[in-house]
Amino acid sequence: MAINRLMILAGGVSSRMKRSVEGASGIDEKLLAEAAHRSKAMLSVGAGNRPFLDYLLYNAKRAGYEEIMIVVGERSEVMREAYGNADAGNAFHGLTISYAVQRIPPGRSKPLGTADAVLCGMNAAPHWAGSSFTSCNGDNLYSIDALRLMRECKSPFALIDYDRAALAFDHARVAQFAVLRTNADGFLTDILEKPTEEELLASADARGRIGVSMNIFRLSYDLIRPYLESLPLHPERHEKELPRAIRAFISDHPRSVRAIPLSEHVPDLTGRDDIPVMQKYLKEHFPEELWGKDAEL
Repeated sequence: MAINRLMILAGGVSSRMKRSVEGASGIDEKLLAEAAHRSKAMLSVGAGNRPFLDYLLYNAKRAGYEEIMIVVGERSEVMREAYGNADAGNAFHGLTISYAVQRIPPGRSKPLGTADAVLCGMNAAPHWAGSSFTSCNGDNLYSIDALRLMRECKSPFALIDYDRAALAFDHARVAQFAVLRTNADGFLTDILEKPTEEELLASADARGRIGVSMNIFRLSYDLIRPYLESLPLHPERHEKELPRAIRAFISDHPRSVRAIPLSEHVPDLTGRDDIPVMQKYLKEHFPEELWGKDAEL
């Protein structure tokens, strides 16, 4: 059944972006200052200093979502100024926006990862129990089509299976994306983090297509919860990563996660070089008056 709930993960500390802007030049000084201190979702890369997250919310609204849960860090003042200060029930252009805070545990410099972020969001939305919701990153600009595919999918679990060749990133970045393996019926069988060349070749289909994850999922609140709660820290990265929870789930429940193929680019904000690229993309693909006449759609 179609859903109208979207969880946006924006609680990370943006460490890669912060490292990339140290001593940088050639980018607007205001944006460099923002990149050093703000969540990437709130960088003013749009027309009239509009934050990036506005564009993701705009696509979500047009894809049919109504209820938005944003997982934020411990310092979320800028986001709350933009979308409402209340913990729940903020009205924004026909969307209802709430927040869940992903805190940094004592002894750590950053949060526990994406699986922990989703669990934080679920804990802040107990009324979501009994249904599915879409989860996505707050620094990727997912298309209306991708968001709608997750919203309207008939399976409780799904993810977008992106064609690796359609992503307009350099080889080094694409090589870091998790590779998906699926069966002949279109169900996910494995997610390979940082695959070797041999694993890449073995994951290609008969046409040579390789599918990758860009971290947009449809999740069943009730069924994924125990896997998030029991997930151990990754032995090397020391985080609780959502793809590992999904791998554990499909190990116990084969043929349960639908992989929906899509061939398109996904603009993102990882490092400083992405800032001017994103600015150009937004200028070319979105109206300057973003909400305007579409505010009531």
